[in-house]
Amino acid sequence: MPRQPRRRSYDQYCAAARALDAVGDRWTLLIVRELLAGPRRYTDLHADLPGVSTDMLAGRLKDMEAAELVTRRRLPPPVAASVYELTDRGRELLPVLRALAAWGAPALGEPRPTDAVRAHWFAIPLLTALEGLGAGVVQVTLDEGEFHVRTGGDGQVEYGEGPAADAQVRLRTDTATCRALAGGELTLAEAVASGRAELHEELGEERREELRASAPLS
Repeated sequence: MPRQPRRRSYDQYCAAARALDAVGDRWTLLIVRELLAGPRRYTDLHADLPGVSTDMLAGRLKDMEAAELVTRRRLPPPVAASVYELTDRGRELLPVLRALAAWGAPALGEPRPTDAVRAHWFAIPLLTALEGLGAGVVQVTLDEGEFHVRTGGDGQVEYGEGPAADAQVRLRTDTATCRALAGGELTLAEAVASGRAELHEELGEERREELRASAPLS
């Protein structure tokens, strides 16, 4: 029997169905997760999406371009490369990924032997905890790498892979603490007070003392 073509639409007059028509395929939202950290080359996307085939990734990116979630542009000389980046509509998926991360955090458990780990994958689950630090740039360092989160005075947040030269707060912790923070088992104040996280501020120690003071006594 010939293989049936992949279904392209649910053909349902429903907002949720329309959304899933665009982002419900395997890998699509994880590509969005990567591009929320900034423009990426195809090779960088493939490296940070372990398990995806080159054909699958190329196909998903093509579908996402057609859905106006992603655009591709050529970098100016001397860099001879193209990058993919999210459109405004694509960036509007951040709250969707935040909700999915909050829902999935309690199911993380301990990493499985087959699990890949990237530091910036913790950015979305930690956004709520890091927003409590106020507007500014927070750099987070794990054994697996670094990422940074920018929170504006208007409440808008974005994150990026790697360190930030203009970081105002530097947080060092581990994946187990990230998992506890994401799952609501631990607050940032409790993590700092217990020594599971180190918080250093470029503008002084006042906020760190506030965090320690707000942690419950053991």
